[in-house]
Amino acid sequence: MTKKVPQSHIRNFSIIAHIDHGKSTLADRIIQQCGAIADRKMSSQVMDTMDIEKERGITIKAQSVRLDYIKNGEHYILNLIDTPGHVDFSYEVSRSLASSEGALLIVDAAQGVEAQTIANVYIALDNDLELIPVVNKIDLPAADPDRVLMEVEEAIGLDCTDHSLVSAKTGLGVPELIDTIVRRIPAPTGDEEAPTKALIYDSWFDSYLGALALVRVYDGSIQKGDKIKIMSTKEEHQVLGLMYPNPIAPIKTNNINTGEIGIVVTGLKTVDGLQVGDTITNAKRPTLEAIHGFEPAKPFVFAGIYPIETDKFEDLRDALNKLKLNDSSISFEPESSLALGSGFRTGFLGMLHMEVIKERLEREFDLDLIATAPTVVYEVLKTDGERIKIQNPFDLPESQKIDTIFEPYVKATILTPNEFVGNLIKLLNDRRGIQIKMDYINENRVLLEYDIPMNEIVMDFYDKLKSTTKGYASFDYEPIGFRPGNLVKLDIRVAGEIVDALSIIVPEEKARNRGLAFVNNLKELIPRQLFEVAIQASIGNNIIARTNVKSMGKNVTAKCYGGDITRKRKLLEKQKEGKKRMKAIGSVNVPQEAFMAVLKLDS
Repeated sequence: MTKKVPQSHIRNFSIIAHIDHGKSTLADRIIQQCGAIADRKMSSQVMDTMDIEKERGITIKAQSVRLDYIKNGEHYILNLIDTPGHVDFSYEVSRSLASSEGALLIVDAAQGVEAQTIANVYIALDNDLELIPVVNKIDLPAADPDRVLMEVEEAIGLDCTDHSLVSAKTGLGVPELIDTIVRRIPAPTGDEEAPTKALIYDSWFDSYLGALALVRVYDGSIQKGDKIKIMSTKEEHQVLGLMYPNPIAPIKTNNINTGEIGIVVTGLKTVDGLQVGDTITNAKRPTLEAIHGFEPAKPFVFAGIYPIETDKFEDLRDALNKLKLNDSSISFEPESSLALGSGFRTGFLGMLHMEVIKERLEREFDLDLIATAPTVVYEVLKTDGERIKIQNPFDLPESQKIDTIFEPYVKATILTPNEFVGNLIKLLNDRRGIQIKMDYINENRVLLEYDIPMNEIVMDFYDKLKSTTKGYASFDYEPIGFRPGNLVKLDIRVAGEIVDALSIIVPEEKARNRGLAFVNNLKELIPRQLFEVAIQASIGNNIIARTNVKSMGKNVTAKCYGGDITRKRKLLEKQKEGKKRMKAIGSVNVPQEAFMAVLKLDS
């Protein structure tokens, strides 16, 4: 059991950084410096527990660790709350930051300020956090800390007089940084006598203990054996155990006091009842109001996921159910497609989240999967006044029943070297972006702010952005609501039949070009049949693009030696009639390779 530390000696802090600016490496060095892990047991990215996180160098799941630190004979508790760095997980970032009193703002000494840094700094400022500027990678030959600190002051408006220069890789400057954390980050302020109020900022499923909630206690305390109440669901549960997070193994405790972070063991069978951002209180003596800012996880991007082997449908269902135990933000429901068979319409937080989930399904559950083109949620106002939400383009009502289609917009923040501004503005205009702001941070870097339809960024926008700017631009976005759009559903017909899984919603002015690209690509990919196959793109019943796959030729006159020309003509006429009949009753299967290739079409 652990000894109680006074509230004045607790420091709760997060780390804010753009992807690849050294957040996980610095966390490793701080853990090592505090002696939480012996050097011989140390591995890189200690707080990243998934293989995908280590391979890609990203943080997907927020982690926390409680560290003991002795300074001038005084015992301090440092609660390091790691946060995901990618835009898809910005809600988790906001809850992690709400659990902290301060944050380390890490900026790469060579790359400078990036879009994700700015986005997370604004979340931190909204939560009144004490920000400590930290310039990392100062050991690199291209490091320029003075320029980077000036960029931070100009782009963010943060006073960088009291800053830290570190190299997370070598450990240079890390002991001084820990002293700065103790000196500058305020201790938590909470009332130990008030009713219990704790924020869930992470939850996951353990095979032995059931659902676990990682909480920050604001007021009161949580005792082992207490009856707790979840504020949003009003459900009550028994506290079966309490632990402090530790990189090697959690440390058991009998209570988690005001200002502390800890793990609550509830024994629940799923994490649905312990949603990130929810408030825990004491069932017998509840708090009057929940911690503000809670909202259930909302998927923004939807795609159909189908097993390539159709008999693996139940295996896919089991795999999704198991993943949902640890990630309540996934939503899925069964759907069937004529082209792909049975699968699931699955909702994700964003494109990276979709990639990660698909990769985990394939890797951890040994499944071969195909995902349809990602789409966003549209709101449709029907002519009868009803307003509906649709995730699948195939569910769009007929055009005569639609009054207006509303599409989701995002506010995009892009930081780029000024030599690429022209190319970038052209790309954003092609994607129907509306310029809001353009600021020169210094002579080399430009900050662009655009409102852009989310549908325009879900497919290949990030790849295009990187190739347009040779990889130097950074990008971040946040949802800003729905706006009316001039949109239509584009259907692809093969031999007269609509291929449901290829339907997409596009702006009317782009429909013809997109339709032409679709049919021309499909023409190369659909195998030739014994009859001619028409491939068409249509809006409703209006065909806007068409091409044909020529029939396979068979020389029916090969055995007809000599004789009158009418004999050959009769055989050719007979073949022509047979092909016409075949065309009327024949069906064409779109091969899955064709399907995958069309999904990768340049949008």
